Amino acid sequence: MSKQPPGAPPPPTVQRVRLRYTKRGRLRFTSHRDIARAFERALRRAQVPMAYSAGFSPHPKISWVGAAPTGVASEAEYVEIGLAEHRDLAELSKALDDSLPDGIDIVDAVDAPVGTSLPDRIEASHWQIRLPGVDQAAVVPAVEAFLAAESIPVERLTKKGMRTLDARAAVVSMRAETGACAILDLVVRHVTPAVRPDDVLSGLRIVADLVPPVPPEATRYAQGPLTETGEVGDPLAPDRASPAPTG
Repeated sequence: MSKQPPGAPPPPTVQRVRLRYTKRGRLRFTSHRDIARAFERALRRAQVPMAYSAGFSPHPKISWVGAAPTGVASEAEYVEIGLAEHRDLAELSKALDDSLPDGIDIVDAVDAPVGTSLPDRIEASHWQIRLPGVDQAAVVPAVEAFLAAESIPVERLTKKGMRTLDARAAVVSMRAETGACAILDLVVRHVTPAVRPDDVLSGLRIVADLVPPVPPEATRYAQGPLTETGEVGDPLAPDRASPAPTG
C-alpha cells in the first residue's frame, strides 16, 4: 500500500474487495483500532494497490463493518477495501494473509458488485458463550427466564456516559448447550446501540442471578443477513458467481 503523494489526484477505485477474517487467540483482547492498524501495515507489506480518498489528507479506502468488541474472539469479521488496480482475489488473499499477525487470518474474499453495500447485509450475529465453572443444570432455567421476559434493561458505561439497553429485544434466539462446560448459543440482532455478549450476560444475572465464577469466553461464528428462520446468513454469498456447496 503506497502512500498517496501530496497534491496528487487520488487514484480511482477500479475494484472493491470484501474480506472475511478472523480474530483468534490473544488477539481477542486487541482493540479494533489496533486491529485496523495491523491491517494497514499488512496492506503496505503486501504491496496492495490501494485507492485513496480525495482532500487535504487522503487515506486508503478501507471500510470496516460490525467489528467485534475487545475481549471476544470472532470467526466472521468483515472489511471492504478499494483498489486502484485489479488484483486476483486468491493472490491478494494469500499476500495479505502472509503479512498479518497470527490470529488474523483471511478466510474469504469476493468482488463487491457495483451499487451494493456491505453494511446493508449485516443484520445479526451468531454467538457462542462458554461459561466455565457454571452449573450446566442452572443454565436452562436461566435461558427460559430470559426469553420469557418482555424486556430486560441493562446498563453499560459508554464514551457518552451510562446507557440503558434492552438486552431482551435484540436477542432473536438463545439456547443452552452442554459440553466441557455450559455454553450459550444465541443470535443477536444488530441494533443501535449494539447489544453485546456481556449485555446478555448482564441480563441473565438480572433475571436468573446467573453469575459466572470466571470470565466467560465469547466467540462470534457468523454475522450477516437474518433469514426468515432466524439464522444468520453469509453476507458474501450473493457476490459469488455460483452457489456455495451445501452439505
